[in-house]
Amino acid sequence: MSSKKKSAPLPASSGGLMRFFEDETKGFKIDPRIVVSIPISLIVVSWVIELFLAP
Repeated sequence: MSSKKKSAPLPASSGGLMRFFEDETKGFKIDPRIVVSIPISLIVVSWVIELFLAP
């Protein structure tokens, strides 16, 4: 008897997903660096306030 290899299934095509993300949406666009930097800056400001106002 010949041994058969169990091959992994092929990945699904991402063609439809790429077309979905290529569609232009309405609204304003924000740079991802700004989205990440705002929460980080708020955390740093809260730490600084806590350092200066802690008894």
